[in-house]
Amino acid sequence: MSSILTNNSSMVALETLRNINRNLESVQNEISTGKKVASAKDNASVWAISTVMSTDAASFEQISSSLNKGSATVGVARASSEQITSLLQDMKNLIVDAQQDLNDSDREKIQKDVAAIRSTITNIVNGAQMNGQNLLKGTDDLKVLASLDRDGTGAVAPAFINVSRVDLQATAAVPEADKEATDAGYVSTASTTGSSDVAKDSGDPGTIAITGLTGTNIGDGDTATLTLKAGVINEGDVFTFELGGETITATADADDTLADIAEKLTDDIGTKTITNLGAVGFTAGTDPESDDTTITIAASGGTVALDPADVETTFEQAIIEDGNDVVVTFKGGAISAGDTFTVNVGDTDFSYTAQADETINDVLSELAGDIEDAGITNLTVDSTAATDPLTGDATLTLTAGGGDVNISTSALGATNVAVAAGGLGALADVDVSTSTGATEALTSIETLLNKAITAATTFGSAQKQIEGQTEFVQNLVDSMKSGIGAMVDADIEAASAKLQALQVQQQLGVQALSIANSAPQTLLSLFR
Repeated sequence: MSSILTNNSSMVALETLRNINRNLESVQNEISTGKKVASAKDNASVWAISTVMSTDAASFEQISSSLNKGSATVGVARASSEQITSLLQDMKNLIVDAQQDLNDSDREKIQKDVAAIRSTITNIVNGAQMNGQNLLKGTDDLKVLASLDRDGTGAVAPAFINVSRVDLQATAAVPEADKEATDAGYVSTASTTGSSDVAKDSGDPGTIAITGLTGTNIGDGDTATLTLKAGVINEGDVFTFELGGETITATADADDTLADIAEKLTDDIGTKTITNLGAVGFTAGTDPESDDTTITIAASGGTVALDPADVETTFEQAIIEDGNDVVVTFKGGAISAGDTFTVNVGDTDFSYTAQADETINDVLSELAGDIEDAGITNLTVDSTAATDPLTGDATLTLTAGGGDVNISTSALGATNVAVAAGGLGALADVDVSTSTGATEALTSIETLLNKAITAATTFGSAQKQIEGQTEFVQNLVDSMKSGIGAMVDADIEAASAKLQALQVQQQLGVQALSIANSAPQTLLSLFR
């Protein structure tokens, strides 16, 4: 049956043409993009997998760059270690020469050559860096990013190749020491303080205990012993007692020990006329800082008065007088982590140890905060940071208001942190200017040479490992890219053939649609 309302042939031809056009569009997209899966709508699962693999491949290309940088850094350390090994071998040859029976002049020439090699090693170590990384200094490992490990759940974790640093510095150990006036961070004050004499507490260094008395006297024929408590005394400490009605006293000078004080006291006794006084003497402690010192006083022909209540040891207490201040200066410059700074005020030591990358401004801030938090009566704390802590000084101002405040200017101080010897620090002690030194140097150089050889082999092994990982990563990236291509790349030969076929089908589809659309026109002939 023919109908002028429904043209089934036209609908079939139209649907066929639509399918042909969709397929043609798909093929044209494959050819233009080169991909059969160019977006998630083309194939969601393949697109997701290929996208993850693409990001991993890009990441591994970055890892390859990291490995190349790591290899170069380790390569610099290896080459430097090998050069240092060669120089140490040259030094060993010189030391072997020095084992002979040589005159002083020849030994001095060899020692100069040894010193020159030591200087060259120092220069090599300092210059053995790549982009700021020096594996011949310090102790921390170098972490080289080697891979990204993805587990079955999709979680990703980085993997590293750890390269141990080997310290080949030729620097000798530097012990902790008080800072000098020219050192950065030196703590000082030019302010004038008041002072008062304060009695030392029992058991403090220099306090005097008496034995051998009868009541408050040295009995006839007896000997009293005055024991001066061991320890460090300070300039200005005063030691006093009454003996037979005479005042015996001694004042400590700079660098005095208790042995000096005992001598001064016995000398002062010798200047006095004391009835019934017998023999007087003293025995210094082997080490006055740890061993007590004693004075012996004998009575002969009668008693000699010596009242323990009249014995006193005082120290000179510096004070910030009411209304005055003390300005503490922290010298500008680069300080080191571990440097310690101390201020004593209000009978309390306030100390701070500098951390890495801190300046005197940080030290000032910490100390000022600690002193202020202590709430010392009558004390006001102000701090002025340096505009540039590397060149300018920082100051701490301590002001007394409402009463005096104790301060110990002698306790103001700063110490430089101890520095450990470098891995080749024993080179600083190599001295062949004497036959004894040459013999000792021969033993030392063997140890140092072995250390340098170990460093070179360590870095060589690490570099080989890194290069092997680099090659693996490059092959992995190539394999991943090949796999991604297999999943998403278009087969251009097949696409080209399909394009031509679809173009023919499109032409035929258009022709068929045209024929189908013209079919109703033939029905008009039935009405002529």
